[in-house]
Amino acid sequence: MDDEILDQSMHVVHQLVSWIASVAIIFGGVVPYIPQYRDIRRTQNAEGFSTYVCLVLLVANILRILFRFGHYFETPLLWQSIIMIITMLIMLNLCTNVHVATELNTKRRSFTATDSKDEEIKVPKRLFVESLGFLAVFTEAMLGTPQLYCNYQNKSTEGMSIKMVLMWTSGDSFKTVYFLLTQAPMQFWICGLLQVCVDIAILFQVYYYSRYPQKPISHTTHTTSAKAL
Repeated sequence: MDDEILDQSMHVVHQLVSWIASVAIIFGGVVPYIPQYRDIRRTQNAEGFSTYVCLVLLVANILRILFRFGHYFETPLLWQSIIMIITMLIMLNLCTNVHVATELNTKRRSFTATDSKDEEIKVPKRLFVESLGFLAVFTEAMLGTPQLYCNYQNKSTEGMSIKMVLMWTSGDSFKTVYFLLTQAPMQFWICGLLQVCVDIAILFQVYYYSRYPQKPISHTTHTTSAKAL
């Protein structure tokens, strides 16, 4: 009788832990973008955030959903992709509105300026399934590289939410462990390891540029940022 009660208790605990892990994996990837979203809304300046991050995540998660049709993986990972796509569309909408508003303000000021310049916004069967899956997760693994390059180009991490990167790191570490424990396809944990490495590189930039400040690159206006889509 005691053994039966113990088994039932262990089953309940296991189900609870599984449920918590599933919720974390579904919504955990969204959390890092909350402070960045709030910073952009507060400052009305999206120059410090690379919108190519949103582009990479959109492509990666769309490809991941297609990958599931040929190679089944856990349902929470599918919902994670759906939630992330919605989140990235919201981030892009905010950044676009901020860039447009800044551009309109700049154009208004240019009417009274004696020296105005035109500006441009740079817009800048089995084997197939496995290749699609690798492409999906590799694209996602490169999520942080636009931000890494953006910081290198600016010689600064100003305007980038450090909380976002810290949450990236903790979230990517959790995802990698989750992929290994649930025996997800190999592509997933390779993606996780690559993402953690990129996150660490960005955190190193934060340390390096704060300790050894570089001469900032001059910009004509905020809207000339090459990070805008």
